[in-house]
Amino acid sequence: MRLLVVEDSARLRASLATGLGMAGFAVDVAATGPEGLVLAANNPLDVIVLDLGLPGMDGLEVLSRLRERGVETPVLILTARDEVEDFVRGFDAGAHDYVAKPFAMEELVARCQSLARRSYGSIGLSVPIGTAVFFPAGRRLERDGEDIPLKARDMRILEYLVARRGEAVTREEIEDHVYRTKDLPSSNAVDSAICLLRRKLDADGEPSLIQTIRGVGYKLQLHTSELEAEKG
Repeated sequence: MRLLVVEDSARLRASLATGLGMAGFAVDVAATGPEGLVLAANNPLDVIVLDLGLPGMDGLEVLSRLRERGVETPVLILTARDEVEDFVRGFDAGAHDYVAKPFAMEELVARCQSLARRSYGSIGLSVPIGTAVFFPAGRRLERDGEDIPLKARDMRILEYLVARRGEAVTREEIEDHVYRTKDLPSSNAVDSAICLLRRKLDADGEPSLIQTIRGVGYKLQLHTSELEAEKG
């Protein structure tokens, strides 16, 4: 999923981008309140990690302006402030969660993953996809107990398709949720990744679980019976 970190400390910002990136997120970063507001208001994000003490515009104002504009992306407040009033003000402004500094990266990752999945409804601890099984928490795909290796970007595409399972999604939606702002994909990057995922997921002689929806994009069905039901 795609995540924005708004943090003024260059060292912490880099650490967050690395840690969350290793956890599978496509991470954009901003160093000031105004920069964070622009990125958050103009990109389809799954989670925003927002510091409160930002230059140019503090985090609470960024959050309030986003909500005024109708941006409903889940926001996790990241702050060194330990007064209860700050947390209450954050929740009143529309935040979903908070982590106080200092923090463990594992906790932050877990909370961000939880917020991201909440946006798409309950997925479950494991998701059968044909003869394979996807484990969202560990971001693993396996068949018969053996891991099916996937590159990080291909795994993010699979994760997004699972979150939107049964729905037709466009290439643009996939790109928006998988690639960072600075990573402009080649024109056929998504199509190539879909071809690879089909090779990993589909059983010999069975129809592909990832359907091409002409003029739209792609749709993932978890079982071949769903494909047969649609045809019927």
